[in-house]
Amino acid sequence: MIAIAAPILHSATDLMELRSDGFTPLQLWLNFAAFLPMPLLLPGICAALNPRPSKLCFAGALLYGLAFVYFMYTTIYAIQKDIPDYTTLWNDLGFPYTVAGGLMVGGGLLFGIGALRSSPLPRIAIWLFLLGIVTNLVIAIIPAPDILQTVGSGIRNAGLVLMGLYILKER
Repeated sequence: MIAIAAPILHSATDLMELRSDGFTPLQLWLNFAAFLPMPLLLPGICAALNPRPSKLCFAGALLYGLAFVYFMYTTIYAIQKDIPDYTTLWNDLGFPYTVAGGLMVGGGLLFGIGALRSSPLPRIAIWLFLLGIVTNLVIAIIPAPDILQTVGSGIRNAGLVLMGLYILKER
């Protein structure tokens, strides 16, 4: 299931980036593959749930997905421009990248809060997802090593994997 494979692949590409101390062509292409389903991942999770979660949850899912449309572009940009690392990518893209990060955080928070209130998803999955989102937000605000963004993404992705496993179990 995509809700399991895409977050795992995304975390694997983050580890590849850390190991290489920057981007590599293989890592970027695998990252792109991980990002391809992300715009529809949370809306798909919402659609698979019975009972359906709230409109707040679904609105958050759409905003989160919208952010990943832009993140796919950033991966293609990094491939085309031979960008060596995350810092260079962020310096090149600046404000639009920050806006997309805000959409991801805002959408993720709305999804998580809505899911806690209205969905049958396991609470641990939702809380992990929210913890990852909040970690990414805090790291974006305070100066911190890139490794901590990877930790936030890994926690968020663990929550997504647990959501995917729940859906598989319920089918």
